[in-house]
Amino acid sequence: MDLQKSPDASAATAAKPAELRASDADRDRITDILREAVAEGRLTAEEHAERVEGVLATKTVGELDQFVRDLPAAHTSRAASAYVSAPNRPTQGAIPAEADDNVVAVFSSAVRKGRWRAGRRIHAYSVFGNVEIDLSEAIFEYQQVVIKAISVFGNVEIFVPENVSLRGSGGGVLGNFEVDTLDSGDPDAPVVYIDGLAVLGNVEARPKRGKLIADILDRVTSRVNDRVADRLDRNLRKHLGHGRS
Repeated sequence: MDLQKSPDASAATAAKPAELRASDADRDRITDILREAVAEGRLTAEEHAERVEGVLATKTVGELDQFVRDLPAAHTSRAASAYVSAPNRPTQGAIPAEADDNVVAVFSSAVRKGRWRAGRRIHAYSVFGNVEIDLSEAIFEYQQVVIKAISVFGNVEIFVPENVSLRGSGGGVLGNFEVDTLDSGDPDAPVVYIDGLAVLGNVEARPKRGKLIADILDRVTSRVNDRVADRLDRNLRKHLGHGRS
């Protein structure tokens, strides 16, 4: 076998940012740009309505660009919030084999939500029951989190904040296994990996609209404040230096 002619499977199957499924947050970002364009007089009301209708029907991130390609705000926004592609699998050795938390529902329901600490591995089992794991307000102590979801004649729903990365690897047997792939704009953002199986049941994972991890925002604000403070400090030293001379 000629190895030099063998295709690189990982490169062939890697998803490009433009091919990612568009989220509600992606569509909101584009409609905000269109709204500003109308206010600035760059688009007429008819053009705005036509483009918004197209945005709402769009399925991938790449298709969204066509609606704002001729607007200057799109290019500055793209540079400021570029996609950071997260790996499709967690780092080897980063996730323990034993679960930090087990969420089980057998002919019942089980919920994890609110301000709780998410471990590195969470197992969710639903047998003729309903499991809800809501990470939208959770405290992420680790950068990588794996959720293994098994549903047999049951339902497992997983919600994550909009500013994390989300990956899925699983399947369904006469059931539904659906994960809305998500890439954060912050390279330090947590990555949530969903794995498992749905047998005559349902497993779904998606971002919760309007929910963001506060500590990521705090880090960004801190960086900006540090830069401003550093600039003021340099200007002050420069001013004092001129005063002495």
